Amino acid sequence: QVQLVESGGGLVQAGGSLRLSCAASGRTFTRYVMGWFRQAPGKEREFVAAITWSGGNQYYADSVKGRFTISRDNAKNTVYLQMNSLKPEDTAVYFCAADPGSFVRRSPNAYEYWGQGTQVTVSS
Repeated sequence: QVQLVESGGGLVQAGGSLRLSCAASGRTFTRYVMGWFRQAPGKEREFVAAITWSGGNQYYADSVKGRFTISRDNAKNTVYLQMNSLKPEDTAVYFCAADPGSFVRRSPNAYEYWGQGTQVTVSS
């Protein structure tokens, strides 16, 4: 079992920044690909970013590329999502997730463990 707890969400004006954190506990954190997803009201959960176990490779949805940065600190069992130049369409509940696979997958179905989510609201 892996337990994931997100933090760092909040209300921000368009153009602002937020940094989300996801603290992991339980089984060996370094064995998992870590991803961030988001879900807006009435929409399906969508892929935002993911990072391999070593942190050497990062992948992003086109909608956030160049604005968001995913990183991880395996010594702290934590993965981060730095979000800059936020837009109102970034408003959603953001979830972190752990995938026991060895390469990045973008489908939510591939991820075995999920946090409870943190709300991000961007005002125009």
